[in-house]
Order: sequence, then C-alpha cells, then structure tokens
Amino acid sequence: MVESQTHPASVQGQAVIELKLRNLDQMFNSMDPSPFHEKDLDDDAEEFIVGWARELPPHAIPVLVVHLENFPAQDDPTALLRESVRHFFEYKAELTRREFRRLISQGRTSLIIGLVFLATCLAVGELIHRHGSGPVHRIIYEGLLISGWVAMWRPLQIFLYEWWPLQRLRRVYEKLSKMQVLVRPVTPTGVIHSPT
Repeated sequence: MVESQTHPASVQGQAVIELKLRNLDQMFNSMDPSPFHEKDLDDDAEEFIVGWARELPPHAIPVLVVHLENFPAQDDPTALLRESVRHFFEYKAELTRREFRRLISQGRTSLIIGLVFLATCLAVGELIHRHGSGPVHRIIYEGLLISGWVAMWRPLQIFLYEWWPLQRLRRVYEKLSKMQVLVRPVTPTGVIHSPT
C-alpha cells in the first residue's frame, strides 16, 4: 500500500509530489513480469501521482520525491526509479495518443454515416410530406426527422466533448514523463529528509 503525504510541498517554484514507501517494490505492479525499468506502476501510486499532476497549474514542473524506509545500503535507486517512471508515463502518453487518434477516426466515420442517414431521412420525410398530410404521414415524417438528428448524436459527442479530456490526460502523462525523480531515505526516528 502506497502511503502519501497529505499535501505536496513547493520547492524553488516546483510542485513536489511525495510518496512514502517501505521498499521500492511497492512502487510497482507485483503482477507485471517485465524487467524492473519497464514495470507498470502500482495502481495506487499511479492514481496518486496523476491525481496531483491534474491539479497543478499548466506550466508547473512536478518533482516526485519518494521517501524510502528501507533505503538500499549499496546502490542509490534514484536513477533506476527515474528511468522506470519516465518509461511508464511515456508509454501511457503514447497509449492515450493512440486512443485519441482512434477516437477521431471513429468520429469521422460516425459523422459520414450520420450525415448520410440524416440526408436520407430528410429526403424520405420530404417525399412523404408532399404526398400526404394525414396524421400517419405526419407521424412518419416527424419520426424520420428525429431519427436523422439522433444519428448525429455520436459524432457531435465525440467532436464536442470526448476528445479534449484525452488530450489533457496526454499532456499530463507527457509532463510526468519528464519530471525529476528523487529518492530520499527515512531516518530510524521516522524523520523524512527534505528534498533539496
């Protein structure tokens, strides 16, 4: 379980995202068999980091500070963790970029289908309207008109609402892939060393 600080600190104009871990393995998904530098982050860690990054001003530079209780006696894990975090968020940014392209492609296809269907409904509705003015003709005409516009709902939803959250998330991932990563030991008394 990832333990986080309540509020990120601010160091020299940078937004510091802090995590407290017993050991570095907590940072990663234990089910992922990939090499260490390619492992997925633990879901809790990812959610916490991305959540704080979303709250930062657009031009804020995030710094991830991991406070480690069991700090390795020999090798400083900072470089390895930095590479792992960079690789993970670059991968997430690329996945989001692909999802955006897929969504736009789907939007274009939906728009073409919707326009063709709307034009067909309008044309058939106009023919029915010209050849009769009874209640049945009116119901069919109105039904075709409504159906045609309902077919436009999906492309309008994509181009008005669905694309920009993906773009915003991609920018967050790209920012996180470039953030500085620091690993600091926690003293036996539980005092956390401040980032420098």
